[in-house]
Amino acid sequence: MSEPTVSVIIIVFNGAAFLREAIDSVLAQTFDDYELLVVDDGSTDDTLAIAEHAQGENPDRIRVLRHAGGVNRGMSATRNLGIAHARGEFIAFLDADDVWLPQKLAEQVAIMRADPAAALVYGRALIWRSWQTRSEADDFYYDLGVEPGRVHEPPQLFLRQLRNIDQTPTTSGSLLRRSLIEAVGGFEPVFQAMFEDQVFFSKALLSHAAYVSDATWFKYRQHDSSASARSEAAGADERSRIRYLQWLTGYLESQPGRANELRAVRSTLRDARLSHFTLSVRRALRRLRRG
Repeated sequence: MSEPTVSVIIIVFNGAAFLREAIDSVLAQTFDDYELLVVDDGSTDDTLAIAEHAQGENPDRIRVLRHAGGVNRGMSATRNLGIAHARGEFIAFLDADDVWLPQKLAEQVAIMRADPAAALVYGRALIWRSWQTRSEADDFYYDLGVEPGRVHEPPQLFLRQLRNIDQTPTTSGSLLRRSLIEAVGGFEPVFQAMFEDQVFFSKALLSHAAYVSDATWFKYRQHDSSASARSEAAGADERSRIRYLQWLTGYLESQPGRANELRAVRSTLRDARLSHFTLSVRRALRRLRRG
């Protein structure tokens, strides 16, 4: 069997509500030289049955993977499992609650073929609320923050990612060369949920060039049961970001010639700690007022 150009990896944990729609958006691609790996992270709902049914319908294209014993190991380890079984020159991730637009792979592969200097490509993410509200007026975009339509050399995009203001690379919206993933050592298993993608893209953007497009290639579904929504509701976002910045500090300390980037991370970490302390005090005062 010849190797596909692209390996598509969907990781999923208890994602039965949206998984089939994600799979169908891959099958609807206008570019057809790909394989699809659905990697289950120990789901206890109907996720596995849905994935295996899709595999049965498309046995030459879809493979279903699980961790040994069907255990839950978190998002980073599950992405790495998919990468270990992937055969493509390029890797594309799709989160199980998002959907791709049909031209996603065709346009991204064309960009990567045309510009070998780019190790990854990403575009705009449609912040997708209308799937539930039925009003497209509820959908929006974040600013890319840089000039689209060209390659940006490191570490420019890394430094913009630190600001946490613009849209930066997303797992569902990017296409990556396998050589990039191998060069940075894949995803960090210690980050099982929040900021696992930020950790990976920090490593990537520190050392590799990226092509930024103003095209829209996927819809980023907003819903209350997503990992990011649960984290925000629990007030855990600030703590998760501080943990990410602490890890990034240690990572940069081990990298020669990264003094400027290390100063930027340390400054961002100080600001994040101060912000977290201020928010904690405000929450405590609100609780006291409520008695």
